[in-house]
Amino acid sequence: MIAQNRKLATINDSTLIVAVDIASQKHVARAINWRGHILGEPLIFDNRLERFEVFLQWIRQLQAKHGLVDVVVGMEPTGHYWLNLATYLRACDVPVALVNPFHVKQTKEFVDNSPTKNDRKDALVIGKLIKDGYFVIPTWPQGVFAELRGLVHLRHQLMKNLQRLHARIRRWLDQYFPEFLDVFPDWESKTALVSLRLFPLPQDVCAYTSEELVRLWREHGVQRAVGLARARSLHASAERSIGLTQGLHAARLSLHCWLQEYDLLRQQLEEIEQAIAELLKRIPGAMEMLSIPGVSEMTVAGFLAETGDLRQYRDWRQIRKLAGLNIVENRSGKHVGKTRISKRGRARLRALLYRCVFVLSRPV
Repeated sequence: MIAQNRKLATINDSTLIVAVDIASQKHVARAINWRGHILGEPLIFDNRLERFEVFLQWIRQLQAKHGLVDVVVGMEPTGHYWLNLATYLRACDVPVALVNPFHVKQTKEFVDNSPTKNDRKDALVIGKLIKDGYFVIPTWPQGVFAELRGLVHLRHQLMKNLQRLHARIRRWLDQYFPEFLDVFPDWESKTALVSLRLFPLPQDVCAYTSEELVRLWREHGVQRAVGLARARSLHASAERSIGLTQGLHAARLSLHCWLQEYDLLRQQLEEIEQAIAELLKRIPGAMEMLSIPGVSEMTVAGFLAETGDLRQYRDWRQIRKLAGLNIVENRSGKHVGKTRISKRGRARLRALLYRCVFVLSRPV
């Protein structure tokens, strides 16, 4: 309640509240005063610089007409579409506030006692929520934190691509050479990858003797850990394979393309992780976090990418709430229900903290 009172103190009788319903191409803006009275007609403007300038001029005209000195522009954080407008307004020294989309959905019937949904109505709901102090002031990551967030998000996307690629290659093996995993439980090992590139199908393996398989491994950099016994095992598995025997040219080409993509993803991930490690050296406190046993560079980077500069927080409970780990009670009279975490926060930060604590809590 203290935080909301602090927000309400910023809204007074000299404040113009402008609410924008964000879309991919056209935004709808409406204006109200601190009492909720609608001011002027709605404005529809495109997601382009010249229309942003028209929107800002519309705000200034309303301020002059109604004698309002201050202004706050509120919006829902709809996907990524709000970022361009919010960045433009910030550069123009116009305060920006964000309203939780869940709050908009829950309160829209208060406006006209109807479940009707349209852009003009949503903008009005956003404005009324700001009037009542139900908003947050966004913080943009700056400098090294902006770089870190971009790199961590990119790494997350590449990891998702790598997981999908893992599933494709595993499916390919199940179809064309299921016995391969009996010989090489980890298809990402060096010898397994060399084998998949040189003789991926059972028919390809059977074209060589066991001694020739060992020679090919040695020629391609496999010097230890495998020898004639492993080659004989692979050869025997290929001879009794139940893999598919049709469409083999397409199968070879598919695996070849996927292995090329795998090599590219691994190279990209290595470059990104190296860049992240360099960034962490420039962030105060990051090296101290890394000194904790079991905490890796990617864990620290993921945490700081989601929270930003830790100096902007007044209390550790703010980070807990940001992650959606704050406790929710279910209590009424004599009834005491089950307590749980809210899960209303950044899911990626919550998952990262869970994995980190899970590792740290393991017995040594």
